Amino acid sequence: MKELCYPFSEKAVRALKAGDAVSVNGKIWTGRDRFHKHFADGGALPVDFRDGALYHCGPVVVGMRVVAAGPTTSVRENPYEPDFIAKTGLRLVIGKGGMDARTLDACRKHGAVYLQAVGGAAALAAKCVKRVTNVYFLKEFGAAEACWEFEMCDFRCVVAMDSHGKSLFEDVRKKSEENWRRMTRP
Repeated sequence: MKELCYPFSEKAVRALKAGDAVSVNGKIWTGRDRFHKHFADGGALPVDFRDGALYHCGPVVVGMRVVAAGPTTSVRENPYEPDFIAKTGLRLVIGKGGMDARTLDACRKHGAVYLQAVGGAAALAAKCVKRVTNVYFLKEFGAAEACWEFEMCDFRCVVAMDSHGKSLFEDVRKKSEENWRRMTRP
């Protein structure tokens, strides 16, 4: 298990390889569809994301206590993520289901990684949120789409796309195609 602590340095991120298990600690922010669209449309960001982490998550927050914080499907952010990484200096993108080749290329060029969080374990992920330190765009976007700032402790993920151009999702796709070809040969 490799420990990552905010701020996430380019050196630490570039040392990671696809398949590595990591423990994320410190400050992260959430951002989903409306947040990404806001950025793409030229909207101001509420914080400096340099050396930070963006978690594709629509948490359930009661008061200022997080009761569910599972990842949302990242593929919806494919149109936005490469520019977000390039323009902000973001180091970690966290979500589920993977992202496209453009995002993988942005990770390679700018020293970022895509981390796969466990889907279906929102209550367990919420236990890693030690406190909510801020929330942005709550009135504008609503609770699920707001940009939440969390202090995390031992949030476990797997490096699914690294800064060297390796993607576990691409590996699975290739292996599946090989298996399909073997099974369908006459």
